[in-house]
This record gives sequence, C-alpha cells and structure tokens, in this order.
Amino acid sequence: QMQVVESGGGLVQAGGSLRLVCTASGRTFRNFAVAWFRQAPGKEREFVGARSWSGASTQYSDSVKGRFTVARGDNDNTMYLQMNNLKSEDSATYFCGASTGFWEVVEGIRGFWGQGTQVTVVS
Repeated sequence: QMQVVESGGGLVQAGGSLRLVCTASGRTFRNFAVAWFRQAPGKEREFVGARSWSGASTQYSDSVKGRFTVARGDNDNTMYLQMNNLKSEDSATYFCGASTGFWEVVEGIRGFWGQGTQVTVVS
C-alpha cells in the first residue's frame, strides 16, 4: 500500500514559478508512473502531466506543455511538478497519483492518490 501527499502549493504572481512536491510513504515511487491532475472550482478534474519512473515516457496537456515538468525528486519517495511562467488559469487544486501502469495514471484510473494542494496565481 502507498500513501501519497502533495505539498508546495501557495500564492504566486503570474509569470512566476512554483514547485509542487509529491511524497510517497509505505513504499517508494520506484517502478511507478506518477501523474499530476488539477481541478479548479466548478470545473472537472483535468490531466496535467505524467512521467514513468525511468523517464522514457512523459505526457503533458497542451495547456502546460513547455511550462510544466514532472521530475524525479532527490530520493525515491519524491516526485516534483515544476511549474514555470504561471498563468491565472493555472489556479486549481493539484493532485498527485501513482500507478504501476503509465496509461492507467494518465487516465486517472486505479493507483494511489493524494488529497491535493492549492495553487493560486494572481495577476
């Protein structure tokens, strides 16, 4: 069993950067694919980006491509979502999930998911 916790959210100005952290406990992210989703008030949850453990497979939504990067952390328990050039439309609660199947986590089915961290981008 794995528990996943997101952190690093906060208030940031448009054009700025923020790094979200996804931390696993119970087991590590080794051999897991990790994805980030987000949900803004009144909107459906949407896929942001995903990365396989090896990094051979990555996927990003068109809205964040070139600005956001899913990266491995400093140890096997940590994954990051590096967000650059933030826009007001990036404001949302961000969720991290992990699954042994890359496309499972991209689709948001099965796997282990956290409770989210709030990101607010102000102009």
